[in-house]
Amino acid sequence: MSELTEATVADRHRLLAQQFIDLIDGTQDWDSQSPVPEWRAQDIVEHLAWLPSLLGSLGVDLDVAAIDSPVERFKAQTVRVQEILDGPEAGREINLPGMRRMTVTEAIDRLYNFDLYAHAWDLASATGQEHRLDEDYAVSAHQGMSAMGPALHESGQFGTPREVAEDAPASERLLGLIGRDPHWRR
Repeated sequence: MSELTEATVADRHRLLAQQFIDLIDGTQDWDSQSPVPEWRAQDIVEHLAWLPSLLGSLGVDLDVAAIDSPVERFKAQTVRVQEILDGPEAGREINLPGMRRMTVTEAIDRLYNFDLYAHAWDLASATGQEHRLDEDYAVSAHQGMSAMGPALHESGQFGTPREVAEDAPASERLLGLIGRDPHWRR
């Protein structure tokens, strides 16, 4: 177990979001290539703007759409998500298309917290910053995502899986599963 896997959902978000903000603050070149061929460093931050739209469609407003700067929008989004996770909206049940009914907390943890985790590696790799993925979290995420079988990649959310040695660390196997070359360097 690790700090990340033992944390509550609210605390896990707090940890992951702060790691991501630290990487944002350390970024010198927003045009640097990322491990995702179609993305530059700036695109990684812009990608994370999907959450307000999803939650907004379910009646949970993050109120960040008017912020033009992707970095400032992300930072405001982080504050608002944390307020939701720490407040009464956290237990509200929602219906996500194609998924079972779940609480706002569960949706944020299953979908968004994982994105923060995985895309922190993308941003660190793109910008030459040091970042280690939590191995315990990687074990859990890999198991859950592997169980989805072909549906994981049919969703269009992840790249084509990459071959990774079976005895590789869990984080490398997870990166390979979601279409990343765990040894990618800029």
